[in-house]
Amino acid sequence: MNFDLKCEETLEEIKKRRDIPSLLLHACCAPCSSYVLEYLSNYFSITILYYNPNIYPAEEYHRRLEELKTFLPKRKYSHPVSLVEATYHNSEYYKAIKGMEELGERSKRCYSCYQFRMEEASKYAKENHFDYFTTTLSISPYKKSDWINEIGKELEEKYGVSYLYADFKKRNGYKRSIELSKEYELYRQEYCGCEFSKKVRETMLVK
Repeated sequence: MNFDLKCEETLEEIKKRRDIPSLLLHACCAPCSSYVLEYLSNYFSITILYYNPNIYPAEEYHRRLEELKTFLPKRKYSHPVSLVEATYHNSEYYKAIKGMEELGERSKRCYSCYQFRMEEASKYAKENHFDYFTTTLSISPYKKSDWINEIGKELEEKYGVSYLYADFKKRNGYKRSIELSKEYELYRQEYCGCEFSKKVRETMLVK
C-alpha cells in the first residue's frame, strides 16, 4: 500500500465534510511533530499524546517534552492543537521488549516499541472518543513505515478508532521538519530514545 497516497485520499475526503474531525497524534518530540502539525492541522483538531516511556534517561524524556511544550505556542494552526502528557514509567518499555534487549536497531525490538506506544495512543483515542489516531513516527527515515502502518491497521480493528495511514517522510516531510527545526532552533536529539540506541550512537562517536 502507498501510505502517503492513502493519507492524501483520506484528507481529500475530510475536505468535503462540514465538521472538523478530531485526531489524537502520538508524538515523540518537537522536531518530528513540527512538519506533521503543519501538514495535518488544516484538516483536524489535534491533541498530541506524549507517551514515550522508551526514552532514556529521564532527563532526556523531560527535555524533549519541554521542547515540545515550548514549540507549540510559537506557531499558529488552522484548528486547535493541544498537548496531553502521559505518565512516564521507563519500566513499561522494558516489559514491552523483554527478551529482545540484545537485538539491534530496526529489529523486532523496535517493532515492539512502536507497537506498545501506538497501542496506548489507540486506547486513549477510544476512551476519549477521537475520530482518528496516528503517530509522528513515520517521519523518521530510520523507522519502517510498513511496520508502523501495519500496527496502525491492527489497532484500528482492535479498538474501532480510524487510523490515519501515513508516511510523513514523503513529500519532503523529513526535509521540512529539519527546516522548521532550524527556524525555531529546536533541540534535535542524537539518538532515537532508548538506552540501546543511545549506546549505539555513543559507540559511533567513539569510532
